Amino acid sequence: MQTSFHMSLPCLKIKETKGFYANIGASSGRMTQNWVDINLFGHQITFIKAGKFNFTNPNYVFEGKILPSFHFGIILDFKTWGTIYEKLKSQGLDVVTKATFLKDKVGEHTSFFVKDPNDYMLEFKSFKDLDDMFNIAP
Repeated sequence: MQTSFHMSLPCLKIKETKGFYANIGASSGRMTQNWVDINLFGHQITFIKAGKFNFTNPNYVFEGKILPSFHFGIILDFKTWGTIYEKLKSQGLDVVTKATFLKDKVGEHTSFFVKDPNDYMLEFKSFKDLDDMFNIAP
């Protein structure tokens, strides 16, 4: 069974949020002046105009890299991942922590993070072997 996730997050400005996600290839769905549904590669994120959210534990360390503890993201094939990475870099967006994690181990993946207009960290991830997404190293 193929399933999709749904996440609802507060946002600052509906129009800017919708534009940011459209720029990375996500379409928008239902919307009002106070919320918008974003189709992020088949997954639904609802942004609700509610103001800035304060996160108290913003970072953690993984394999020597400082990563945002609160983030969400999408897992893509490497070609799509690379296309989006190059597009965001060419637009001068602050793309952070481009790295390969678990190199030569079960779960090897390459990731980068970018902030959306609401200061949420969005991770784009591509696994060397998609079957390793939930596998545990022996």
